[in-house]
Amino acid sequence: MNGHVDDSLRALLEVHVGKTQSIQATEITVWIDRAFDGFLVFSKSLIDRLDLNQEATAEAILADGSCVVLESYICYVNWFDEVVAAQVIANDGKIPLIGTEFLANHQLFVDYANGRVSIS
Repeated sequence: MNGHVDDSLRALLEVHVGKTQSIQATEITVWIDRAFDGFLVFSKSLIDRLDLNQEATAEAILADGSCVVLESYICYVNWFDEVVAAQVIANDGKIPLIGTEFLANHQLFVDYANGRVSIS
């Protein structure tokens, strides 16, 4: 699976995401976030556009010690030619994030000099 490095030095990847396993997936550009140990983080507006089903809410403590309530949703991602159910955390960010849960059992290579991203 290949991606690219943008002008802001973000490692980006295109993934196909759907509400269910049978609904045609929408291509989403995600920022690879090695500090996030979950699956995905999408803005609430993207979650609404994809019409994802809410899964749960949970309290979380952030790095600064503050407590927040997180909403999670479920989606299906085509990952290495396999459809995988993934949890999506809602936030107010502008760029969707993909976390290390997807990177487990894979190798991530980011070539900043040549603008290439590769996951194998």
